[in-house]
Amino acid sequence: MPDRSLEEVANWAARTGLVQDLEIGVGGYSGAPHCNAAELLANPRTLRQWQAIVDHAGLGISALNVSGNPLHPNPEIAQRHGDDLRAAIRLAAALGVNRIVAMSGCPGAAAADRSAPHFSGGGWLPDLEQIAEWQWRERVAPYWTEVAAFAHSEHPNLMVCFELHPGTYVYNFETFKRVQELGPNLGVNLDPSHFFWQSMDPLAMIQALGDRIGHVHGKDTMLHEHRMALNGVLDSRWPNPPDDMPWNFATVGRGHDEDWWRRFVGLLRDQGFSGTISIEYEDPFVPADESVLESAQLLAPLARG
Repeated sequence: MPDRSLEEVANWAARTGLVQDLEIGVGGYSGAPHCNAAELLANPRTLRQWQAIVDHAGLGISALNVSGNPLHPNPEIAQRHGDDLRAAIRLAAALGVNRIVAMSGCPGAAAADRSAPHFSGGGWLPDLEQIAEWQWRERVAPYWTEVAAFAHSEHPNLMVCFELHPGTYVYNFETFKRVQELGPNLGVNLDPSHFFWQSMDPLAMIQALGDRIGHVHGKDTMLHEHRMALNGVLDSRWPNPPDDMPWNFATVGRGHDEDWWRRFVGLLRDQGFSGTISIEYEDPFVPADESVLESAQLLAPLARG
């Protein structure tokens, strides 16, 4: 809802009677129309006034979202997104927010790259082999070792939660298993929608990740069988035109039924997760207000048990 003020968004959310927390975008790829981290960090009075808007609506803040690419081969983009990440960590400490939603980022294919990230989905051809190992050794591991230490020094109770998202280095269980060794404060923002279209099982992921799940997104995926049969999931046109795509993100319940979501929420509870399921809106066919409300109406009773 970028066209509305924070106060308007918070009051709308409160009026639903279903939404308890807000996840606030603060930089990176995430737009930041409701939160200027640098401004809030520079002025304690402004910070208190901003916090009062959320408090007055009777809401909490589940996470600050700073999903971006601090490993971008273009140094200017990497610097900007890295600065946003560190500012988000400092702001979380100032607000007492214990979760940051982020992405691992994705470097280029070699040290000389300066233009675009290279997502190493697999060594399908000889030219693609070993790139992921170079990225891990030279870019991913050094960067996130440093950030994990910085986050702990600024806010010992903070967990930086990676959204496992294709196009970033850390996108599935195997890649997260590597990065989790860099610091106990590196966790997962579990978004089942990305698992659906990759033929991964979100329920199996919950069991495998256990207490490393620090935050959850509620978002569904609609899979279109005939289009999948012709083009598979790797469609370079995505997301447009949505009417032609093999899959689309969807309002919760429109891709997978209530029974599936009941099992999802129940399994999270069984694994000890007691945090927020944050509704992420990306349905190309349903307006934002309608999609968020419909998702909340399905999820809220399940979350209450």
